[in-house]
Amino acid sequence: MIEFLELALTAFGAGLVDAVMGGGGLLQVPALFTVYPTLAPALLLGTNKIASLAGTAGAAVQYARTTRPRGTTIAPVVAAAFVASALGALALSHVPSEPLRKALPFVLLVLWVYTAWSDAGLAHEPRFARHHEAMVAASGAGAVGFYDGFFGPGAGAFYKLIFVRTLGFDFRNAAAPAKFANVASNLAAIGVFVANGMVIWQLAIVMAVANFLGGQVGSRIALRYGNRFMRWAFLAVVALLIVKTFHDAYA
Repeated sequence: MIEFLELALTAFGAGLVDAVMGGGGLLQVPALFTVYPTLAPALLLGTNKIASLAGTAGAAVQYARTTRPRGTTIAPVVAAAFVASALGALALSHVPSEPLRKALPFVLLVLWVYTAWSDAGLAHEPRFARHHEAMVAASGAGAVGFYDGFFGPGAGAFYKLIFVRTLGFDFRNAAAPAKFANVASNLAAIGVFVANGMVIWQLAIVMAVANFLGGQVGSRIALRYGNRFMRWAFLAVVALLIVKTFHDAYA
């Protein structure tokens, strides 16, 4: 019972952080492995995905109520992310992930510098007409979705960068479509975990409720304090991801 309470509190914090800036998994996954060091990693990762889905979906709806993203953009983005994530999960058993693991921190570093030394995400200036926007967004979401199914770390940040850097959205308006894309690619991965019995359901439900509540608090904080706050929070999380991926790849 104490373990469930500890992980519920962590899930609340992870949901809050993820809703504001992304990267809630940086809190939630290590906590699961610390509390249950002897359990199979797949069980813990499946449980984490269920918990994260609740907070991400709830935050996506909260953002969508305020920013009202185009349905003609959201639908193809969600479909592309889901299908590509499933394909990435299938490819995982056939293609070595080590080259990607080695390259990822450098890719994140370039994107961090590119975003930090510009005004990206502060002004909402969409670059494409409706149908062209949907096509570009779906293409980007497909690429990130495949990556999410195949490898995963930082996928939420990559989704957000599609809308900020490629489509010209500000961080506030990028939040909902990026979250919906993340929900879709997570669902594809969850299908694999559930089909193989790799979820601790009682724990997953407790953590999902806590993560959802954290996501609601976090999304309200982000909407209240606006783009500049969300931009700096985003840069902070990507910086942490750079440190983590460097450590994972080269330590």
